[in-house]
Amino acid sequence: MAGSAEMASLEESFRKFAIYGDTKATGQEMNGKNWAKLCKDCKVTDGKSVTSTDVDIVFSKVKGKTARVINYEEFKKALEELAPKRFKDKSKEEAYEAICQLVAGKEPINVGVTKAKTVGAVERLTDTSKYTGSHKERFDESGKGKGKSGRENIVDTSGYVSAYKNAGTYDAKVKK
Repeated sequence: MAGSAEMASLEESFRKFAIYGDTKATGQEMNGKNWAKLCKDCKVTDGKSVTSTDVDIVFSKVKGKTARVINYEEFKKALEELAPKRFKDKSKEEAYEAICQLVAGKEPINVGVTKAKTVGAVERLTDTSKYTGSHKERFDESGKGKGKSGRENIVDTSGYVSAYKNAGTYDAKVKK
């Protein structure tokens, strides 16, 4: 059988695929979707000798009758089931070792993850240095928004007219 270091990396791959896409997963059990992903990402499924249907059938064979997930021991049994089918020219033990080498140390691949992309118009519309009028007052020099103070006119309740320059000088005149 495979060496202990290879078995440790095989178990690590099992745990990584088991938690993939599920925030509540503990890594102790793997569902059918993640099993199929593991087989596809690790190139166990080749489309000729091992198809996605074979992967699903093997998953159904090794899991319990009412279970929806497999544990690590059942995972190894599933690999044993697929090994002779994937590597027809090798003995059962050699095929199992070869399939373990395919899976060991692998991680789930993120395919089709959308990247944020800025188009010319978006950049022009979000450039705060080109804003005019009341919109210009909503941002400071660095382009960071001022928040509520930039959106609302805050009323000056000091009692003076807004354009009056000598605010606070009345008391000094009267005391003389």
